[in-house]
Amino acid sequence: MTTEQTSLEQAIERCAQEPIQVPGSIQPQGFLLVLDETDLRILQASENAERWLGVPARALAGQAFAELVSASFDLRARLANLPGDEIFPFHIGDTRLHDGAPWQAPLRVLAHRHDQVLILELEPHRGTAQGSEKDNYYPLVRAFVSTLHQVTSIDELLLQSVRQIKRITGFGRVKAYRFDSEGTGTVLAEDADPGYPSYLGLCFPASDIPRQARELYRINRIRVIEDANYQPSPLVPASNPRTGKALDMSFASLRSVSPVHLQYMRNMGTLASMSLSIVVDDQLWGLVSCHHDQPRPVDFQTRTACELLANVLSLQIEAIESHDSTRQLLDLRQRIVRMLGSMADHDSVSDGLLAQPEVMLQFAGASGAAIISAERCDLIGATPPAALVNALAHWLARRDGEAVFHTDNVHRDIEELPELARHAAGVMAVAISQIHSHYLVWFRPEQAHTVNWAGRPEKSVGLQGNLNPRHSFERWQQEVRGFSAPWHPLIVEGVLELRGAVLGIVLRKAEELAQLAGELKRSNKELEAFSYSVSHDLRAPLRHIAGYSELLGEIEGEQLSERGKRFLGHIEDAAQFAGTLVDNLLNFSQMGRSALRLSDVDLNTLADTIRTELVPDYAGRDIVWEIADLPKVIADPAFINMVLHNLIANAIKYTRGRAPARIEIGAVRHRHELEFYVRDNGVGFDMAYVDKLFGVFQRLHRMEEFEGTGIGLASVRRIIERHDGRVWAEGRINQGASFHFTLPLNPKSA
Repeated sequence: MTTEQTSLEQAIERCAQEPIQVPGSIQPQGFLLVLDETDLRILQASENAERWLGVPARALAGQAFAELVSASFDLRARLANLPGDEIFPFHIGDTRLHDGAPWQAPLRVLAHRHDQVLILELEPHRGTAQGSEKDNYYPLVRAFVSTLHQVTSIDELLLQSVRQIKRITGFGRVKAYRFDSEGTGTVLAEDADPGYPSYLGLCFPASDIPRQARELYRINRIRVIEDANYQPSPLVPASNPRTGKALDMSFASLRSVSPVHLQYMRNMGTLASMSLSIVVDDQLWGLVSCHHDQPRPVDFQTRTACELLANVLSLQIEAIESHDSTRQLLDLRQRIVRMLGSMADHDSVSDGLLAQPEVMLQFAGASGAAIISAERCDLIGATPPAALVNALAHWLARRDGEAVFHTDNVHRDIEELPELARHAAGVMAVAISQIHSHYLVWFRPEQAHTVNWAGRPEKSVGLQGNLNPRHSFERWQQEVRGFSAPWHPLIVEGVLELRGAVLGIVLRKAEELAQLAGELKRSNKELEAFSYSVSHDLRAPLRHIAGYSELLGEIEGEQLSERGKRFLGHIEDAAQFAGTLVDNLLNFSQMGRSALRLSDVDLNTLADTIRTELVPDYAGRDIVWEIADLPKVIADPAFINMVLHNLIANAIKYTRGRAPARIEIGAVRHRHELEFYVRDNGVGFDMAYVDKLFGVFQRLHRMEEFEGTGIGLASVRRIIERHDGRVWAEGRINQGASFHFTLPLNPKSA
């Protein structure tokens, strides 16, 4: 940042901190008295009071107000009509000054209570701009109000308002402009006499009205400057005796204004102005600004009528915007209901939203969207690449702040991801999990546009380091890039509603899953107990069958016919197979009952041991073994031995008939887990039946072709799942198969 830029920023900040509500002086078209309301004696007076009263301001301190005015004006009685909650100047009546005062014409007396004192402003009666027939503005105001119900657009409402205000005041130019979220004001309506420059459709930069001035416009809805070349009249004494500080004149009609603003007016060719605030939902929505190229008095009645019109205008704008907001909110909620209904009909939030892609985009007025969870990143419409979207999710996870993040300028607000700005200008994201980094994200494209400024918005710094008001008010165009359409507050509010509903759905599904898991756990325990009981009870009769058939063969074998011997052999084989099946079933049931005893397991040593044990099963066969350097894992050694034993034994069995047979054992390291696989070039299987592979008693090959009980792979799955891992298989008929399982790098139970 250059020295010049730093100086300008400092000057702008000093301007924004100028205490404009305590200027210490007034405009001289009237005079101001500060009273102690208990005794109605004067505490402060504007210096120009001498012009009206014939008494120096410093001599007025301590004097009773009654001594300065006509005896017929009873201030105490008049103050009884001042509403207790009234903070704005209130017309309590007219009075003449004491005999001998230089000014003998009637004066209007405006009173308000503020800063622990009673503030009186006295100003002369003055003819209205349109002549005496307009002294009563009631018919004009009534006619204006009666036509408002026919107006349906804000632009038309503003145009009618500026025309009516110009008619009442006689100012040469009256314009109405609206502030955007950044404070830039755009002129939406204007009525001007010939010779006045037109600002219709032009923009005034936010820096033209410092933040403290905006706040003053919000709370005090009218401000009049009758002559931009006026000489301010200071208060005497300078401090409010009740506070020891400068008098707060936030609500005073005669309050003096900043010299910077007066110079701004003169630079603009304006010597008189009146500003009327448009306040909607207690926020400064815009201004009606009246300009004249010559000094111009504005009578109290004129000000009152215009202030009333501005209040009616504010209420009407609020009603129109409220109606539009209600309609927009209804549309948003209808789309929320459709998305929630789809989520409820699907197994996950992602699947539900993916089933309604157009609704999700229309909901936020977006061109693209993303649904991000721990396992996946689903994209809808025009979005950045998935890698950038995931990077955005990581960035969102690191930031602290509101549940909803939104920006209309990604390049400005997400500096860590410069590449993102090449694909989207606007981003809105909401977290849909209180634990995990799960997000819904919407994207908007760049909306390049031209801004027509009322002059170049740049400002300069004076020799004293103060901000110089700009001189340029000629139309100046600026091409604005890098911005998307801004996210409407109602859309942000709708996103928060959607988030709350999604969290509710997720919580309800989690409760349902927890309940289902509990029921499954009970069923599994009952099934395991039943399996154990059946297996245990079957062992004895099977042993008896095997034993008696063996005795029968030994004792009566010579007397049996060949057919009888064959039947007896079938009985012995069946009994032996049934015994093996019962033993395997018993082991399977015990897998869910036995506690895991985790320790370091060397899988290379384990694989070598299993190969040695299985040598009788592949003696005389040509098998090419490819065993990688397997990492050590933390697991239950006995159970992992059963897993590898089953997978290697299956590879040996199903490669029977291959010459040579190839069996590969390897591992792949992932971010949070280790993946192991056993691959062979055997008979393979049809992937259409892959879901049956790991079920109990499920077989894809006939017993005559390949022996087995159908429990081995079911045991593999149960063991791996107990280790918080995953298991799956891939294969093609006659082209081999591969079986995979994973183990976590950091087991929870370790």
